[in-house]
Amino acid sequence: MRQTELNGPALVNQKAPLTRAWRILLRVLRNSKFYLGAPIIIYLLVTLALPITQLLGLSFQPEGKLGLAHYSRLFLSPVYLQVLAITFKTAAYTTLFAVVGGYPVAYLITFAPSKFKSSLLFWVLLPFWTSFLVRTFGWMVLLGRNGMVNQILALTGMTEAPLNLLYHFPAVLTGMIHAMMPLAILTMLSVMKNIDRTLPRASLTLGAKPARAFWTIYFPLSLPGVAAAALMVFVTSIGFFITPALLGGRKEIMMTQIIMDQIQSTLNWGFAGAVSMLLLVAVLAVFVLYSRLIGLSSFAGEKPSTAQHAPRYTHMKIRRAGYWILERLADLFDGLGSLWRHARSWSDRIRIKKSAQKRPHPEQQGWVLRIAAIAMLAFLIAPILVMIPISFTESRAIDWPPRGFSLQWYEAVFDSPNWSHAAIRSILIGISTGFLSMLIGTPAAFLLARSNFRWKVALLGFILTPMIVPRMILAIGFFYLFAKLGLVGSMFGLVLGHTTIALPYVVITIMAVLKNYDVQLDTAAQSLGASRLKTLRYITFPILSAGLASAFLFAFATSFDELTIALFVTGGLSATLPKQFWDEITLNVSPTIAAVSTCLFFFVAIIIGCADRLRRHSVK
Repeated sequence: MRQTELNGPALVNQKAPLTRAWRILLRVLRNSKFYLGAPIIIYLLVTLALPITQLLGLSFQPEGKLGLAHYSRLFLSPVYLQVLAITFKTAAYTTLFAVVGGYPVAYLITFAPSKFKSSLLFWVLLPFWTSFLVRTFGWMVLLGRNGMVNQILALTGMTEAPLNLLYHFPAVLTGMIHAMMPLAILTMLSVMKNIDRTLPRASLTLGAKPARAFWTIYFPLSLPGVAAAALMVFVTSIGFFITPALLGGRKEIMMTQIIMDQIQSTLNWGFAGAVSMLLLVAVLAVFVLYSRLIGLSSFAGEKPSTAQHAPRYTHMKIRRAGYWILERLADLFDGLGSLWRHARSWSDRIRIKKSAQKRPHPEQQGWVLRIAAIAMLAFLIAPILVMIPISFTESRAIDWPPRGFSLQWYEAVFDSPNWSHAAIRSILIGISTGFLSMLIGTPAAFLLARSNFRWKVALLGFILTPMIVPRMILAIGFFYLFAKLGLVGSMFGLVLGHTTIALPYVVITIMAVLKNYDVQLDTAAQSLGASRLKTLRYITFPILSAGLASAFLFAFATSFDELTIALFVTGGLSATLPKQFWDEITLNVSPTIAAVSTCLFFFVAIIIGCADRLRRHSVK
């Protein structure tokens, strides 16, 4: 008894601090709502931060010892420096032309009437969600020796022999611009649709010409969207490898192809890690620069920041230089407009005088932008539509125009167990990825949309990191981590990897939906006695069901089209549909691939149609 009496208080005193600490932790979690963001933080720490940290450690361990031999090889070899220069040159040109070409399309969609806006947006979303492999295959058909471009050149007499249009830098650049332009359009559109249209109209009533109203009023307001689009296109282009690998030659190799070759051919993890870290540092540098100048909140549809951390005099200089350039552009287009008006016929001048009393809106004056937008839409759609007639050809070769009509290639696809198993596997993985992404990302979206806390911007930046980190770095990081866990070749490993890259899209989509949700409905339900869980179940989730379904479709489509992670995590087994497509197109280009591409095209069109109906339902 005496022993128990002596030990009892001691045990109580030892457990008391632990109990108090646990209560304090629970109180902090309850008050700060941190538990909503805990699942996504823990998940990304394990599936994102841990693989990248392991690659960083491997890059400093040549032959098992700490050193910089891999980085010395990277920076001292002229071959790798040349590949690095090609990578940044390709990304820079792609960014420039994708943003410049996509701006008229985003402008046209913004000012289009409601009945045409959905149709225009559909023709942008269609190439956006169509697989990169399908689009690249379309360019192989267009630019091949027997392709449509060479046939047109031959018919017009511009050339006698077929030109070698493939496996050169122009072919790579064309394919890259086509791949990235939909991303640029949608990014700019998210900002341009929130610009007050009355501002350019007000400048017209004060005597400004349409060109000056556009360049000095509307265009500066759209610059945050242009900057966001340039950021997304540049960082995505740096980590891109599908188009350069299929359309480029030996002189157009990019750094991602070096990483892929080091892992698949020589298993040189250290050097692959060094190349990966170089790309990652470059991407993060651009990302940090954008965060300081524009702000990460623009990705979520919020008002961009005004770069409070940057020196004020620097902003004044940049602003003055920018306004000077815009003024000169306005003068140039005003001059061109004056020349055009003077060159018109007398009847046109009479018609203009009769309608001079009704001053047109600036969006009605942009005939140049309209022509450019229509040309860019044709550029986006042509490589996708050209595959449909080829899929019905009787010939075994890819040539234009197609010969005869046959369904043999569709029969070959549906009778092949490889294609059917790959399609079923991709659908199952996409559905699992969608549910897991919604389970983890929805609480984080509620936390970011409905709470103001000190580290909100930092948390948003951390969640957006999978969009910024080159996909190849994530793929080899998953491969190294999953090899230790025995997940290589498993569907569960693919679901984990795909969920990591799908989470940012889910969070951003749900945040955009919550932005238009009336919080007073929840307050009214709770004032009538409903608990938080019942409010979510019977009020919040039913109203947001269409938006949540759209977020699920985003996650599903992201997983269904993913190739880079599948190339490594499948381990040569359990191929997904993009992996099977890659294997076929790298071995033999046949009309079977055109048949698969056509099926994927219509499948994506159905998904986009469902998402559009859900969006309209949520608006109602």
